[in-house]
Amino acid sequence: MDINNITKKIFQNKKLATTEINSLIELGDPISLFYAASKVREHFKGNKIFTCSIINAKSGLCSEDCAFCAQSRFHNTGVKVYPLLPKEELIQRGLFMAENGATHFSFVTSGKMLSNRELDKICEAAYIIKDKTNINLCASLGLLTKDKAQCLIQAGISRYHHNLETSKSFFKNICTTHEYEEDIETIKVAKDAGLLVCSGGIMGLGEDFGQRIELASLLRDLDVDSIPINFLNPIKGTRLEDRPFLPPMEALSCISIFRLLNPDKDITICGGREVCLSDLQSWIFMAGANGVMIGNYLTTLGRDIESDLKMIRDLGLEIIDNFKTKK
Repeated sequence: MDINNITKKIFQNKKLATTEINSLIELGDPISLFYAASKVREHFKGNKIFTCSIINAKSGLCSEDCAFCAQSRFHNTGVKVYPLLPKEELIQRGLFMAENGATHFSFVTSGKMLSNRELDKICEAAYIIKDKTNINLCASLGLLTKDKAQCLIQAGISRYHHNLETSKSFFKNICTTHEYEEDIETIKVAKDAGLLVCSGGIMGLGEDFGQRIELASLLRDLDVDSIPINFLNPIKGTRLEDRPFLPPMEALSCISIFRLLNPDKDITICGGREVCLSDLQSWIFMAGANGVMIGNYLTTLGRDIESDLKMIRDLGLEIIDNFKTKK
């Protein structure tokens, strides 16, 4: 399979078949794969990079049994458990991230779905952050209804995050407490309401490359706007605590697969990159990403924000819309 013909086909807005992606993987030449993905990223996204950030707004005691999750009530991980944080704390964190290089900020909560009272508190915080900054606001609050989606939009939240986590064919190995179709329905509800949609998954759960291609293809069919890619960072006490880290070149190849199948979408690299990629973290952009999460994750630490911002600058890339607090 000729790499140049693949990129040419993508530039002509032609969809790649999964067989073509399989052929690229079978070449066993990750550098050529990265080259193609990098060219596609440059064509559709230029040298602009966005930086997202999150707050773990409600932690622990989740009713779902996701095999990787430190916050599931099915696991004993010693994670902090607390109800929805005070509105003032949510606001303070949003303002801090706006001042420190984040272009996007997301409220993330554990559990299957928020109550109306909890949702009101999120919306109140969002409204104030949006009034004081130009940062893009996102939310990841579990399953979504049409009415809840409208409340988020009215508060100034423009994007909804809801990961599929893995392919449909592998999902039952990861979660048994809800159906895959429920997650797909939430994506559709968010899109129908007018929200941008951020949905991706975790690489290294035990899936194979075919199942990664399956997930990337489904996200293309769902026409999501942004795809966050995480790499498993095994947490002691979860069912996947003994799984090894993905090798760096395999992890980077995952990014390239998602870029080639979703050429014009935002692709963000999130949790697990520090442990999987180590000194190769800057390669995420060569592999096709155009976004990176900065700051800490839900239950694990990220590296310091300035190191990530310096990494982007040192590569000659530009952070888009680095919004500061309004004057």
